[in-house]
Amino acid sequence: MKRYFNFQLLLLLAVSLFMGSCNPNDDEGGPVFPEGSTESVNLWVQDSMRRYYYWADQMPAKPDYHLPVKDFFKSLLSAQDRFSFAVDTQDPSSYPRSVRNRYGFDYAVIQLANGDVVTTVKLVMKNSPAFNSGLQRGMMITKMNGKAITAANAEALTSSIKDQTVIELTVGNWKNGSVADEKNITVYYGYSFEQPLESKIFEKNGKKIGYLYIYDFPDGMTPALNQKFAAFKAAGVQQLILDLRYNYGGSVSSAAALCSLIPSGITASSPFIVYKGNKNGGEVKRTFAQQISYDPNALEFSLLQTNALDLNKVYVLTSNSTASASEIVINNLKPYLQVVQVGEVTLGKDMAGFLVEDKRKPKKISWQLHPVIYKVFNANGEGAYSNGISPQIAASEYTTLPLLPLGDSEESLISSAVNNIYSKSASKNDWEPGVRVLFQSDAPSAAIGK
Repeated sequence: MKRYFNFQLLLLLAVSLFMGSCNPNDDEGGPVFPEGSTESVNLWVQDSMRRYYYWADQMPAKPDYHLPVKDFFKSLLSAQDRFSFAVDTQDPSSYPRSVRNRYGFDYAVIQLANGDVVTTVKLVMKNSPAFNSGLQRGMMITKMNGKAITAANAEALTSSIKDQTVIELTVGNWKNGSVADEKNITVYYGYSFEQPLESKIFEKNGKKIGYLYIYDFPDGMTPALNQKFAAFKAAGVQQLILDLRYNYGGSVSSAAALCSLIPSGITASSPFIVYKGNKNGGEVKRTFAQQISYDPNALEFSLLQTNALDLNKVYVLTSNSTASASEIVINNLKPYLQVVQVGEVTLGKDMAGFLVEDKRKPKKISWQLHPVIYKVFNANGEGAYSNGISPQIAASEYTTLPLLPLGDSEESLISSAVNNIYSKSASKNDWEPGVRVLFQSDAPSAAIGK
């Protein structure tokens, strides 16, 4: 797209849009700096943010153009903004770093009822460096780079390993209330491949429950979703559990495709989402079909409907890592069916955006901006969940150790949902009062820039 100030048209490309840039010195009466200087780049940053940033009206009138670019960008942000960030494509160190995106796993430091503090591996991404090193969900970590993990040093240890390219872990298995079979494993920094959808079908007393674990919402996942739901429908699934506990989000179009496969009574023209931007962007509404169509591998809404389960209730497993597009799934399904949330309060990213970069040829600015551009709402105008979405059934996945594999019917969050489906016996609070979560490697303070 050659021009980038038509907000209504830009929104059609949803959150995956790559934007052009205006001349950084084109503001009449504004300061002028030599091309290629830090100040010139900062003018481009300021101009881009004025056009797109949700809180543009709160930006300082006279920022310090002499600041380093990253600091200048931060100086423009609203105090309400936890999520906007900027990266220099020529400087790998400027990219957000987390244990998950560098090594492919996450862990939690928890205090047990007896006062003992232990560290458990909660997530291992398939075909990640951690996976290839033999790390598994449910293992206990006793040392990182030779240092015993405690509640006091967990955050510092986590910060330090994010800057390394190889880490040494001492791990073991949880047996009879203690760690056994300890061994050392080495995990190298590396790439984690796209995560597959994982599904199961649970059956009891003639009732079938479909379970679907979704790690994230990448562009192009609609055919895979359609295939999973075709299998659910062929098997006669009557209830559905969506596991979004580690899902940071991604493509809104992929999330819309998932939502279209669940409730009864929706049509292609049923409203799905409302985007509200700054004074330049205004308000834009999208139906299910409209939002789905911007997935690069989009399937026709009518085709998706042939595999829809036509349910009046869905169970969603959540944690503090459930964010963005996964929160949109929860909020934007509510006008169409009952959503029973099981687990923890979600992260609270009730917003969306797209990447802003210099599209001139040749490119003159290497920085990319990832600003908050829209607040998002459902068909009933409901949103504003910046403090997170609270579950109807509060439950902890750390109630029982060792942590069981995702997809195991006895795993804590899954069993809370299954028990509610089969017997209605799950309480409104399945949280074990003796267990305290002291630190998580994917907590907002530890997982930066997601």
